[in-house]
Amino acid sequence: MDLEERMMAFALLGAGWVMWLLVGLSVVCIFVAVERAIYLVQNTTPSGGLQAALATYLKSGNGESFRKSLDGMKGIEARVLAAGLEASEKGPDAAEEAIAGTIVFEKDRLERFLIVLGTVGSNAPFIGLFGTVLGIIQAFHDLASMDPEGAGAVMAGISEALVATAIGLMVAIPAVVLYNFFQRMIKGQMRRVESLSHLVLAQLKSRDGDATELVQKGV
Repeated sequence: MDLEERMMAFALLGAGWVMWLLVGLSVVCIFVAVERAIYLVQNTTPSGGLQAALATYLKSGNGESFRKSLDGMKGIEARVLAAGLEASEKGPDAAEEAIAGTIVFEKDRLERFLIVLGTVGSNAPFIGLFGTVLGIIQAFHDLASMDPEGAGAVMAGISEALVATAIGLMVAIPAVVLYNFFQRMIKGQMRRVESLSHLVLAQLKSRDGDATELVQKGV
């Protein structure tokens, strides 16, 4: 069997397997969405306790007490700030670098698997269209080998093939919505982390500046 015959045999498989592929992709998208939602919930620091601890730190400047408070909290915000405080013993610059590095690491973890949603959302319509094309090829092949009275069955085959495009859109639209939703949630969380980090860094740099001034005065 030469290449042309192999390609024709593949085309005559029809749209059925493409539909099942789209169904499988939809299941994968649901799994990713549920997994990411759970991860976001489990890795968001409760704002009430964090704000109270941060306000106390900004007033008192007691970094050790603030660090202990962060150790008892879950979530990305607490981990980022704790990394900065831990590195602050080596100076504000080290704390800033530690915070920046932890933010990049945490953002990568937040965006894990989202490429699946983005890829499915952008390509599912084309997969569905591919299935439709295969179905139409199969229908016209059947038409060529049937008597005129069998045209109704061929039209039914074409109608069934068009379902593949509809399924592709049904899979793509929720995937795109979920992808945009999670990206928006991640950006919001990263903005909160960066805002809190700037407050902590300002306190650390202020404390370092006061210490330097005391040294210069010979205290």
